[in-house]
Amino acid sequence: MHIQPYLFFNGNCEEAFKFYEKALGGKINELHRYKDMPPQEGGDDNGCGPMTPEQKAKFDESIMHVNLTVDGQMMLMGSDSPQDEGTVRGLSISIGIDDVEKGRKVFEALSEGGEVKMPFQETFWAKGFGMCTDKFGVPWMVNAGDKPSP
Repeated sequence: MHIQPYLFFNGNCEEAFKFYEKALGGKINELHRYKDMPPQEGGDDNGCGPMTPEQKAKFDESIMHVNLTVDGQMMLMGSDSPQDEGTVRGLSISIGIDDVEKGRKVFEALSEGGEVKMPFQETFWAKGFGMCTDKFGVPWMVNAGDKPSP
């Protein structure tokens, strides 16, 4: 079983995933726009209802699906949500990294332009741990260099 976060954005999904690609040292493998999607049965509004030409042009360039891998493993998926997906409370994406210095660099990259909730520092369970919310509003926890349990 694999569990991967799927993030919904309000028009800035591509910008966010380019940021994650750089911050995490990953690679965007797949990126599809809504304009690439075949028309839906019963009309071509793709399930979003009537739109002005300006709304349709913006929607067409939005991201329907994107995925990012890090170290050869699927890490994140996402899209621009044409409809309000609501808000999830109590969510944070947790990353486990063996190397403490790499963990520090990832934490610093993710927190750039965002908000540090807990600075990256040694804890009783890890040689390095920090919590931040990135500039897109996504919360992260970075664990690096696990300590053995007593």
